Amino acid sequence: MTDEIFRHDGYVFEFEANVVSVKGDEVILDSTAFYPGGGGQVCDTGAIRGIPVTEAFYDKDGNIVHMVTGNDLQPGERVWCSVDWDRRYELMQGHTGEHLLFCSLKRQCPDLTITKIMISPESKYVIVNHDLSWEQIREAQRFANQAIVDNLAVTKSIMDRDDPDLEKVRIKLDRIPEDEEISVVAIGNIDLSACSGVHVMETSELEMLIVDRKVSAGKDGIAIHFKVGQEAKNVAADLASIALEIVDGIGCKTEDSVRAVANMRHDLDLEGRLLRKATKDLAVSTVPEDVHGTPVLYAVLPGTDRAVLTDAAESVKSKGGVALIVGVTDTLAVIMASGTPAVDCRKLLPDVLKQFGGRGGGKPDFAQGGVTDSSLADEVLKAMRATVEKSLSSSS
Repeated sequence: MTDEIFRHDGYVFEFEANVVSVKGDEVILDSTAFYPGGGGQVCDTGAIRGIPVTEAFYDKDGNIVHMVTGNDLQPGERVWCSVDWDRRYELMQGHTGEHLLFCSLKRQCPDLTITKIMISPESKYVIVNHDLSWEQIREAQRFANQAIVDNLAVTKSIMDRDDPDLEKVRIKLDRIPEDEEISVVAIGNIDLSACSGVHVMETSELEMLIVDRKVSAGKDGIAIHFKVGQEAKNVAADLASIALEIVDGIGCKTEDSVRAVANMRHDLDLEGRLLRKATKDLAVSTVPEDVHGTPVLYAVLPGTDRAVLTDAAESVKSKGGVALIVGVTDTLAVIMASGTPAVDCRKLLPDVLKQFGGRGGGKPDFAQGGVTDSSLADEVLKAMRATVEKSLSSSS
């Protein structure tokens, strides 16, 4: 099996090794500093004798395979190897940051558990089993960044399965094979976690940690995204500037901004409900006109709530009529519905909207589309009216 240098020293990124086997692009060395990925952290990349290594992974025999596309390596050859250090160090920071962030979050919410981890150059997040408030996240951030200031040691040790201290460790013992050693990473005296990944030696190497967003991860829970190092500092500065701009726009004190936004959201929700009700009432009170024996509804309505507009159109369509509806906000939402074969919505609506720089599509009995210029509402309705009345006249 391959001697795994990274297990002993994550800071080794250049080394010599012997080529054990070459099968196409797959190369096995007798020793390697390339981390093959695990614990949510992606694998290392780099080069063997100057030839790019794009991936590293374990094979079924426990050897680490290096993907070296188009290589001319030979078994028995002694080669100089290098791991992409900048990438590796960022991943070490990210993985250690994940440990620190989760243990900090768990202090705010003791029943929190991890369902998934991702540590890559492009994205760093931990998925937890349920949501946390931004206040809880802020407190966790404060704890984590104090640990960074305190420069706690990050150490690794090996524990036996029957060690009574194992109960203090965050571990999913059922996922570790019986014959595999249990590697435990400690951050000072604040966290113990089973992990075989690569980490920094001291928390000060993280420089800073910041949570920059949280999003739903579906059935898995909530994804808490974070940044470390210089990237965290850059994001923190950007977020602070954006927050101050928002506070200035709202016209309130910084400490009152969360409550002010909550009040604005409440008012906006109320206005939205009132607008939907007004739109629905207006649609119901609008009486269709008789056009060559077919009831046709013409309406320009406030708001573009699709459910309200669609319900109004379907009501007319179900009675054999035609509905021409334009919903107005900062753009136009246009609906054409037909309960008669004399009016083919799929054919007529796109041609009308094209005149106004808009687009649309659908089925013969129902089509919809949009126009960006909201000042054209009456003209769009007038054009739809003309084409529909022409179709009804031709069929009568």
